[in-house]
Amino acid sequence: MSDTDEVKKLEARAHGMLPGVAGIALFMLVLTMVNAFAALNGKFGAGPGKYGVLTLCTLLAAGVFGLLRLRRWGWALVLGGCLTLCLGNLFVFEKTHAGPFLVQGLFALVFFLYLVRTEVRDRLR
Repeated sequence: MSDTDEVKKLEARAHGMLPGVAGIALFMLVLTMVNAFAALNGKFGAGPGKYGVLTLCTLLAAGVFGLLRLRRWGWALVLGGCLTLCLGNLFVFEKTHAGPFLVQGLFALVFFLYLVRTEVRDRLR
């Protein structure tokens, strides 16, 4: 078997979605829905906070569906959402010193670092 045949087999196998990407997309979709419902119920205030959260949730939901279709723009939106979520949770942890915000921020950082891997980027269209 020549090297070119093996490379072609590997390229044909690499066009599917990685399980980690599907898990991150599912988590971000659930998180988006929870935050959207919380914003609609007034948990983030009645003014600019509410509409800011709803705007971010809309962008993130669109990004999740784009990522599930392995689109580069969806990946970019979810990547930005993971980074925003990480920085937001770490900021709240710095202000309140509540442990769950640190854990959530670190999970979002792990998701961000997973999504920037070359194996993930190579599978996008």
